Amino acid sequence: QLLGRVLCRKKGNQIYKGIITETEAYCGPKDLASHASKGRTKRTEIMFGPPGRCYVYLIYGMYYCFNFVTERKGRAAALLLRGAEALDGIGIMNQNSPDKKQIHLLNGPGKFCRSFGIDLAHNGLDLTGDDIYLEDHSYTVAEIGTSSRVGISKAKDLRWRFYDAGSDSLSRTG
Repeated sequence: QLLGRVLCRKKGNQIYKGIITETEAYCGPKDLASHASKGRTKRTEIMFGPPGRCYVYLIYGMYYCFNFVTERKGRAAALLLRGAEALDGIGIMNQNSPDKKQIHLLNGPGKFCRSFGIDLAHNGLDLTGDDIYLEDHSYTVAEIGTSSRVGISKAKDLRWRFYDAGSDSLSRTG
């Protein structure tokens, strides 16, 4: 349901916007690829609800990953945002790029977070607030593709990666 929606990130007087083109689902303790599979910890507490919160974490000591908590309180599940097509605020997004290249395609969770300026300070943030929120501009996703999730070794058989099959902003791995 997030594909085709616009993620908005307000920073100062600027608003960055991008059409969500790629997500991955991580569903609770029985999903061995989910952080929740190890149970409730300080790191995963956000995943256990309430829904509508940001779950942000660091991977490889250098890249942030941004997730939406999706299940009711007590049931850990989150949706990783993997890709977007930049709309408004492209100049600002490019300032966040390490090589300052013109970024229109935000493919991969690290590039996605870097371009939107999302980091650990956003962990637990309410997605219905003024800092990070969704808009529905009725962008149509003509074909939703599915595949196995990218970069995991457990629960690889689950086809819980969802993407706009017509988008150029996909992470081409997986």
